[in-house]
Amino acid sequence: MTREELNHLITFAIAKNIHIISDEVFAGTVFDSPGFISIMEAAMDRRLENENPDLWNRIHIVYSLSKDLGLPGFRAGMIYSNNETVMSAATRMSSFGLVSSQTQYLLSNMLANKKFTSKYMKENQKRLKRKREMLVSGLRTSGMECLKSNAGLFCWVDMRHLLSSNTFEAETKLWKTILCEVGLNMTAGESCHCSEPGWFRVCFASMSQATLQIAMRRLRDFAERSSCSGRIGNKISSQQQKMSSLRRKLLSNWVHKLSSSECDEQHR
Repeated sequence: MTREELNHLITFAIAKNIHIISDEVFAGTVFDSPGFISIMEAAMDRRLENENPDLWNRIHIVYSLSKDLGLPGFRAGMIYSNNETVMSAATRMSSFGLVSSQTQYLLSNMLANKKFTSKYMKENQKRLKRKREMLVSGLRTSGMECLKSNAGLFCWVDMRHLLSSNTFEAETKLWKTILCEVGLNMTAGESCHCSEPGWFRVCFASMSQATLQIAMRRLRDFAERSSCSGRIGNKISSQQQKMSSLRRKLLSNWVHKLSSSECDEQHR
C-alpha cells in the first residue's frame, strides 16, 4: 500500500474508533516499486504516539518468517503492538504454540547476522523479480495475461478464455484438466474467494528456472491444443448450422409446393 492509502486507513480508524491489524508477512518480498511501507511508519509520520495515543495503542502488526525467509516449516511468527493488554493475552496464548528451543537458537543466530540477512533479502527480491518476469513472459506467449504486481510469490493469471462456460464448475473442470493432463497444479480462483471464474493463482517462487521453463512449455502446448480444439469445434458448429439452414430451406420449399398444389386442386 502507498503512504497515502495507509493514511486513509489511519484517518478511518480514528473516525470509527477501531483497531488496525496489519498483516506484513510479505514485506520482504517487494521486488518492484512502490516499495514497502509499514503501517507503523505511517503512524510515526503522523506522530500518533504523542498526538493520538489511543490509536497508537490500537495498531498491531502480525508477521512470519515463512515467506520472506522461506521457513514455513519453522512455524515462527510474531505480533508487534504497543497495547499491553494485547501483548499480555498473546503471551499467554503462545503457550499453546511454542517454538522449539532448537528453532529459537537457530533463528536467533541467523537473525543476529545482519550482513547475512541483508544480503539474503536483496538476493531473494532480485530472484523473485527475475522469475516473475519469466512467468509473465511465458504466459503471454501462451495468450495469457497476469495482473500487475510488485511483491509476493504468486501471479494472478487470467485464464477465462479457456473456460468452456462462464461458471465455477467450468473453472474446476479446467483446473482438473491442467492438473491431470498437463501436470501443473495451480490454485483455482474460487479457492481464493474470487468473485469471477477463470482466474488462477500461480506460484513461481518454489521452483528452479529450468522447472519454470518446462511448466511454461507445457502450458503453452495446452493452450495451443485448446485453441485448435476450439477452432475445430467452431468449424463443426458452423457446418452444422449450414446443414440445419439447408434442411429448413428445403422443408420450407416442400411445404410451399405442397400448399400450392392443394390450391390448384381446389381451383380445379
